[in-house]
Amino acid sequence: MSDNPSAPLLADEQRAESSAGPERPASRRSKVSARSRGSDESTPLLSRDADDDHYGDAATNGVAASPATRSLHSLSDDAEGKPKGRRWPIAVALSVLTLVIIAILGLGFAMPAVIEEYAKQSMVFEPTDLSINSFTSKGVQARIRGEFMLDGSRVRRKPVRDLGRAGTWIARQVESKPSRVGVYLPEYGNILLGTAQVPGIVVDIRDGHVTPVDFLADLEPGDIDGIRQIANDWLDGRLGQLRIEGKAEVGLKSGIFNLGTQSLAESLLFEGHDLPTFPHYNITKLNFHEVGLPDSQRAMAADVALTIANDYPLTFTVPPLTFDILVPNCVPEEPYLLLADATTSDILIKARSEVDVEVQGIVRELPDTLTNACPNSETSPLDLLLGKYIHGVETKVYVRGSDRSPPDTPQWISDLIKNVVVPLPFPGHPFDDLMRDFSLADVHFDLPNPFATPNSPESEPRVSAKIQALVNLPKEMNFPIEVERIRADADVYYHKKKLGFLDLHHWQKANSTRSAAHKDEQAGLLVESIIKDAPLNITDDDVFAEVVQALVWGDKDVLLGVKANVDVETNTALGVFVVRKIPAEGRVPIKPLSGNGIDGFKPEVGSLEIAETTPTTLLMDVLVNITNPTNYSATVPYIDINILNNGTLLGHATAQNVSVIPGRNENIAVKALWDPVTPSGKHGLDVGRELLSQYISGYNTTLTLKTHNGTIPTQPRLGMALSSLHVEIPTPKLKTPDNPNRLPGDEEDRDKDAPRFIDDATMHLLTSTATFTLLSPLPLSTLYIRTINATAFYNHTEPVGDILYDIPFAIPPGATTSPRLPVDWSLGSVGYAAVKAALGGELKLDAKAHVGIRVGYWEETVWFTGKGIGASIRL
Repeated sequence: MSDNPSAPLLADEQRAESSAGPERPASRRSKVSARSRGSDESTPLLSRDADDDHYGDAATNGVAASPATRSLHSLSDDAEGKPKGRRWPIAVALSVLTLVIIAILGLGFAMPAVIEEYAKQSMVFEPTDLSINSFTSKGVQARIRGEFMLDGSRVRRKPVRDLGRAGTWIARQVESKPSRVGVYLPEYGNILLGTAQVPGIVVDIRDGHVTPVDFLADLEPGDIDGIRQIANDWLDGRLGQLRIEGKAEVGLKSGIFNLGTQSLAESLLFEGHDLPTFPHYNITKLNFHEVGLPDSQRAMAADVALTIANDYPLTFTVPPLTFDILVPNCVPEEPYLLLADATTSDILIKARSEVDVEVQGIVRELPDTLTNACPNSETSPLDLLLGKYIHGVETKVYVRGSDRSPPDTPQWISDLIKNVVVPLPFPGHPFDDLMRDFSLADVHFDLPNPFATPNSPESEPRVSAKIQALVNLPKEMNFPIEVERIRADADVYYHKKKLGFLDLHHWQKANSTRSAAHKDEQAGLLVESIIKDAPLNITDDDVFAEVVQALVWGDKDVLLGVKANVDVETNTALGVFVVRKIPAEGRVPIKPLSGNGIDGFKPEVGSLEIAETTPTTLLMDVLVNITNPTNYSATVPYIDINILNNGTLLGHATAQNVSVIPGRNENIAVKALWDPVTPSGKHGLDVGRELLSQYISGYNTTLTLKTHNGTIPTQPRLGMALSSLHVEIPTPKLKTPDNPNRLPGDEEDRDKDAPRFIDDATMHLLTSTATFTLLSPLPLSTLYIRTINATAFYNHTEPVGDILYDIPFAIPPGATTSPRLPVDWSLGSVGYAAVKAALGGELKLDAKAHVGIRVGYWEETVWFTGKGIGASIRL
């Protein structure tokens, strides 16, 4: 609308018809008075300018405006001429005034057809305010204010313009008597939308004269059920168009002349963009807290504050209202479920201003229909609602008018909104930062049961641990909450590559402790739960191998990523219910086995017994002592590992039902099979002989442990994947017994390079023999010496004598003195001279030998090098 107060409100007939277009005829009055029947009924009562091709603030992309749009154009512009949005609800009230004005101007003169044409084209009405003065027991009292004038320059035909100006100048003023206007809906069975009691109105009808209009009208709703039907059709998107028809009997007079009573009818059509859309709203506050009910029960309250845009020139106060808050059922066709009841406080609505609305909702209990699982599903309607909310997915709640009206609210309002269901978008709240901290403590790993059925939970590694999760509580949650049980399915990642998933689908007991907000930290909930024997399903063997490598040889924590959907069983004022699929993400640091790889375990052989033998194999029962440097424990039902040296397979070790705890672990039973021939042939026999020779000679030797497809029988692929790991450990030292002939202080003078198995020697010069004190490393088995071919040296290089002996003798467990072995002295040598010079004393000698040994059926010939052997020289 123009800034000029005289700007035309009603356009000329030709421009209106052009704006309407050939396919959308102008709005017609369905009934006219006797005096107006001669006028052109295709002429619109109200029309808009041809160059204004949209209504309010919604463009129509060139689509011609409907008749109602053109008729209400004057009502959709503010005082400065800027569009403010669709104003069609105001039209119902203001059309009352329009009917009266048309009657005054069009039906009250001697030349009705000419004057009616003049009136329609020249009338300008600027609405300034529409407010509800008060609510009554039957309706509302509305106040309508604006400015009225006739602008003759808007009239297109000069004869009509001249006659109209002359006639209205003579009449000067016209007055309507109090009248009753009814508004009907023809397309809905002609139901009564409402009625208006309009007081008498006096207007100045001279050209260019402005008349302020300010009057009160009593508005009453008509057919309540019909109005609710229209509202529901609009909310459900079924209202494509709406035609309203106003009817009135208006008494008129001009000065002292009574112009009689005129019957009026006017029809308006709203369609397309003319129909209103649901107003935008913004939730500014949301606070959940506990409240007490009169029956001493506890309930959950939600305090909500929101702002709603009001683009209309409406001002009034809405009394308190009550509503039912409904949520979707399992399927859309089923009735909505009652979640809460809500009450609004007084709502002050100001013209073209944001409206602040405060609502308090009360959830008294959670009905079974809301929490029970849907058919053929494990989720309930409440699960579906909360699941969408916490994943940031917009859902819908439904607000239904309630008949439980507050005492001060007129009953007709409750009757009007009762059973009207308004769908409201309910934006989700993604909890991307819900988990502030996530960790596992007291971790215990269990390897699979070797006798488990493949692909069963028992065939997977299992994890037991203490879960500690610090959950950020949204600021909206201000009520006591306890977590009693949790369960989850967690994907485990390493370097963003999926390792597998941790199966926690069984409920685990939990406890929770709330922490208050502090400075920049929001309130939190510390949840702790003990998980036991949760299967860890490995889905990528290569990634698992990387993890094991990092644990064995790394010196930094191995960080595993965890992404989980957690089901939480909570206890609140509403009772116990489950919140499902809460997204949780965290990192689990696992300390490496030690800073120096497997060496940190410090394996020691505490005892070794030969259980079975063949000519080329030894089956040994070994008790191993290790030190676990980590904070983790593990249970090993069965594991088999290959033993290699320099890449050659020499045997394997098997352990069953082994439990490893942090710190010292003693007497771990292991079965070791020495069998270099079967997998590696003669080459294996040579490598094994060399390894044994170096080992008994005191050299630093190593063994390589390597998994294979039979390491974990139920997971051959896992064993093969780990076969790339070559764990090299020092060959465990065999503990030798003490020599009973040595005094306690003698050990301090003992040469650290002395051989492990020869403790001392005695040389007899006259008989040319020697005896040796031998310390057996086998505490429960007897070792036999079959042959000896040895040479003794003085000062590392000077020969002393040779020993050649082929009569077997036994070396039982403990310390043993050998038989007198014949010595072939190297007469005339420096070494022999040194021996004679040491007669009656001791001499440090070295030795090199090839020795044939036997244990049971197993036989082997090894070489031996000894240094610093203490030899006593006797006659």
